[in-house]
Amino acid sequence: MNLKPLKGQHHVSAITADANRNYDFYTKTLGLRLVKKTVNQDDTSVYHLFYADERGNPGTDLTFFEIPRAGHTYYGTNSISSTSLRVPSDQSLHYWKSRFEELSVEHEDISHETGRATLSFTDFEGQRLMLVSDEVNVGVGGGRPWKNSPVPAEHSIVGLGPVLLTVSKKEHTAKVLTDILGYRKKRGYSAYGSEVSVFETGEGGTGAELHLLERSDLPMERPGRGSVHHVAFRVEDEEELNKWVKYLKDQRIPNSGFVERYYFKSLYFREPNGILFELATDGPGFEGDEPFEHLGEKLALPPYFEDQRNIIEAKLKPLDTKE
Repeated sequence: MNLKPLKGQHHVSAITADANRNYDFYTKTLGLRLVKKTVNQDDTSVYHLFYADERGNPGTDLTFFEIPRAGHTYYGTNSISSTSLRVPSDQSLHYWKSRFEELSVEHEDISHETGRATLSFTDFEGQRLMLVSDEVNVGVGGGRPWKNSPVPAEHSIVGLGPVLLTVSKKEHTAKVLTDILGYRKKRGYSAYGSEVSVFETGEGGTGAELHLLERSDLPMERPGRGSVHHVAFRVEDEEELNKWVKYLKDQRIPNSGFVERYYFKSLYFREPNGILFELATDGPGFEGDEPFEHLGEKLALPPYFEDQRNIIEAKLKPLDTKE
C-alpha cells in the first residue's frame, strides 16, 4: 500500500486532576494558548483542554483530560515518560531557567545529554516535561506563538519536540516503529545508564522524533494525575487515514478503526509494550466552531453532542478561560 510517511507529532494527551490549576500553569506560566475547551468524547463528564500555538496547528498541541479523582502516578516502564516542548534557541533555555526560578517551578539544570540543549521540569502534578532548543534543528517546522502570551515571542514554545518512550522490551516497540509506522533509526545517546535510540519520520527534526529507552529494572507505570495517556502522529488527511485503517487491518494489528473527533479524524492502537498510539489528521482544525480571536473561551462541543449541552455543562466544574 502506498502510504505517505507520518509527518511527526500531532499531539500528546495527558491527565490532570485540577483543570483550573492546569489552565493557570499552561497559559500563565508556559504561555501556551488554550485553543479548545471541550470534553473527553469518550466520557463527557470531564474536560478535554487543548493548549497549543496561536491556532492549534498540528504538532503544537499538548492536551489534558481532567479526571478529578485521579490518584498519584507511580512512574515506571511501558509509558510515555517525558514530553518535550520546542523553544527557538539555546538562549531561550536560560530565559526559561530564570522564569522557572522566579515562579518556583521544579526544574533541573540545562543539559546536552540528548544531543541538543534541553531543560527538564515538572508541572504542579509531576508531569514530566522538557524544553528542547531548536537552535541547530533541521526538519519539520514549528508553530507561531500566541500574540497575547506572557512569554516573549523570541523565547515562546513553538510546538512539541521529541517524546520519550520507556519500555520493558525495546526491540518490540522498535520493530513497530520501523516496520509498521515507517520510522528510521537516526542515532543514539546514553541516559539512565542505558542507550536511548532516536527514531525519526517525515522531514525529521525535533518535531518528528521518538526517543526509545529500555528499562527492565522498573515496574510497570501506574498512571494517574501527571501521567501521559497517549501520543498522536500526523497524517495528511482523511483519505490517508483510511489507508492506515486498511493497512493495520491487513497487518492484523488490533485497532480502533476510523474515529470521528470533529477537530480531526483518528485511529488508535497499542504497540506491543502497551503504549497507546494515535494517528490523527492535520485538519479540519479548531476554527470550525469558534472564531480565531475567541478560541478556547467557551465550552465547545462537536455537533453530535450539542443536544446534550445542558446535561454536559451541569456535570462540569466552572472553568473561566476568557482572556
